[in-house]
Amino acid sequence: MNSNSTAPIRDLPRLSCVELCAGAGGQALGLERGGFTHHRLVEIDSDACATLRHNRPLWTVLKADVRTIGPDSLTPEAGRLDLFAAGVPCPPFSLAGRQLGAMDERDLFPAALRLIAGLRPRAVLLENVKGLLQTKFSAYRESISAELAGLGYRAEWKLLRACDFGVPQLRPRAVLVGLEDPVFRHFQWPEPPPDSPCPPTVGETLRHSMASRGWRLADHWARQASRIAPTLCGGSKKHGGPDLGPSRARKAWADMGVNGSSIATAPPGPGDQLPVKLTADQMALLQGFPPDWAFAGGKTSVCRQIGNAFPPPVAEALGKQLRQALLHPLDLQLPSPHLREHHPHTGTA
Repeated sequence: MNSNSTAPIRDLPRLSCVELCAGAGGQALGLERGGFTHHRLVEIDSDACATLRHNRPLWTVLKADVRTIGPDSLTPEAGRLDLFAAGVPCPPFSLAGRQLGAMDERDLFPAALRLIAGLRPRAVLLENVKGLLQTKFSAYRESISAELAGLGYRAEWKLLRACDFGVPQLRPRAVLVGLEDPVFRHFQWPEPPPDSPCPPTVGETLRHSMASRGWRLADHWARQASRIAPTLCGGSKKHGGPDLGPSRARKAWADMGVNGSSIATAPPGPGDQLPVKLTADQMALLQGFPPDWAFAGGKTSVCRQIGNAFPPPVAEALGKQLRQALLHPLDLQLPSPHLREHHPHTGTA
């Protein structure tokens, strides 16, 4: 493993956060940069837990199935929790899967809602694949929003694209933000400024890494790879390995001079020819991780952690907007409203 990433911003009041299904830390790193301090992170995968602990030794990481833990194990020692965040598993809603939704045993939205009801955070942030925003899941989304409304939150869903926040992938994600109604009126979804530049291309992002071992075709390759990447896929533990995704994605990679059938252990050497293979570290750069964010485990595990991650720049943009709403001066002058009592069988007040 490499050294730790750049230290988080420390000149702003920091807000508390609990995160479920933390994976390799993409969302956690972004929220940290956005002004949040993690009280607990919950993750079931051993390698992902090791990744989190190595990169942030001060984070308290719980290796656990979120369906087996209670709110008492996540409650801050003092004060009210500011943010509950989660990137629950995407296979129940993925366009590449069977899309069983609530019938899929991997659906962890009910577990997240149970913990939200017990913790009563000031804000909620949930993210998933864009497939969740399909019409066929409208009733499911509405049930989640209704459950949160019964707890006193106003919730909205939105599709965010990673490429709008400087990540060299399109990578659309379904994001839910929930806030107490008086606070929600101060929340604005993050948007790129009108004059923001296009996201960097794959070639621009990886040119330095590709040339690091003296590859003579690095500049030629970078010019050929003059577009953003297909969405990286982590795959499930039953399917997917150390590669760059399904056949459609591999064709797009081939057009950029990349063989997506497997992952290399090192960047190309001086005499290597096209097409080349990406390394896991290069995949992480395309996902928006800093160069020194290290990953634990074997090649397949590392690729899965990277492919399943929420890009840190997107999480950072969301974190800053949430923080701004939670610290709005008008609301700081008012007593914090009490959340409604929740009746678990009806989801209403």
